[in-house]
Amino acid sequence: MQRLAVLLIALALPLPSAAERGVTSQPFGSTPEGEQAHLFTLVNANGVRARISNFGGVVVSLEVPDKNGRMGDVVLGFDSLDGYLGEHPYFGSLIGRYGNRIAKGRFTLDGRSYSLAVNNGPNALHGGVQGFSRRIWGASTFVGEAGVGLRLNLISPAGEEGYPGTLAVRVDYTLGDDDSLRIDYHATTDAPTVVNLTNHSYFNLKDGGASPILDHQMRIQAAHFTPVDETLIPTGELAPVLGTPFDFQAPTEIGARIDDDEEQIRFGGGYDHNWVFDRRTGGELEHLVTVHEPTSGRVLEVHTTEPGVQFYTGNFLDGSNVGKSGTAYRRRHGFCLETQHFPDSPNQDAFPTTVLRPGETLESTTVYRFSVR
Repeated sequence: MQRLAVLLIALALPLPSAAERGVTSQPFGSTPEGEQAHLFTLVNANGVRARISNFGGVVVSLEVPDKNGRMGDVVLGFDSLDGYLGEHPYFGSLIGRYGNRIAKGRFTLDGRSYSLAVNNGPNALHGGVQGFSRRIWGASTFVGEAGVGLRLNLISPAGEEGYPGTLAVRVDYTLGDDDSLRIDYHATTDAPTVVNLTNHSYFNLKDGGASPILDHQMRIQAAHFTPVDETLIPTGELAPVLGTPFDFQAPTEIGARIDDDEEQIRFGGGYDHNWVFDRRTGGELEHLVTVHEPTSGRVLEVHTTEPGVQFYTGNFLDGSNVGKSGTAYRRRHGFCLETQHFPDSPNQDAFPTTVLRPGETLESTTVYRFSVR
């Protein structure tokens, strides 16, 4: 009789879910300097799972359902830390101090000139040779009503990669129960400096990077973009997208015009440009980009407080980076939506400023929300 009572009690209890809501961590390897990296697994109430490392703040994987309820990873990356320690095109990384390019690695602030590390042809790119994407961040976790999360902290000393001011940075990743990954950026400085923080995840809503992204349907709420020169530095113009391959004001397949015989397309080898959002508010969180992949039915909405987005179609992927499950990431097998202030803003007075001064706080939010159609 006692055994029967125990069995009845066990049957009455809810079965444990395959993935309990919360955050767990595990070792992820060590850097050549001996610093320990960790991998944090965030799971929401629906079983959506994000794996994020405190090495470079990289989003290692993001598993969301398709229209049939099957979970699949929708970001490119590596199974182990070794892949991120090697040469790669910023898969999933946090980017700083300055996301995107600064012309010739130089700018002037308050009458003083600064020289940065040049690491992209003649220009500075994504924070330099040892930007935030290659640093071990301090990490702590949290669980709340809105979601589960990971808080990352980093101090960038004055003069690092040539940038002035000691910069204190905090980034919160929150996996919401609405199947969104929210990124909140905060930064303060002890001296005037320039800052442009972003995340460099590569998405493929169909199969995580095994096939091209050309059939994804993109809508960007932007009537203008910033044309570039042959080194991908903005000319300073805000050019209309209407009548050009850059018009995604209505849903359009990414591959529809990606190989048009047009100068800007030739410069980027496809899309590698900054779109200027048509914002209805001064800086509130707005839904400004939608991507739909028809085979899986997955939909990605991008909500952001930023004035622009770098839409990049993986034009320089060449199969040399072999990622998760042995997948070779080939040309145009992933796309990036790097919400941002504009490239080369420190040298472009007409662009939104990226100057941060003592007593000010940089605050920026981007939300990647997933659903199915």
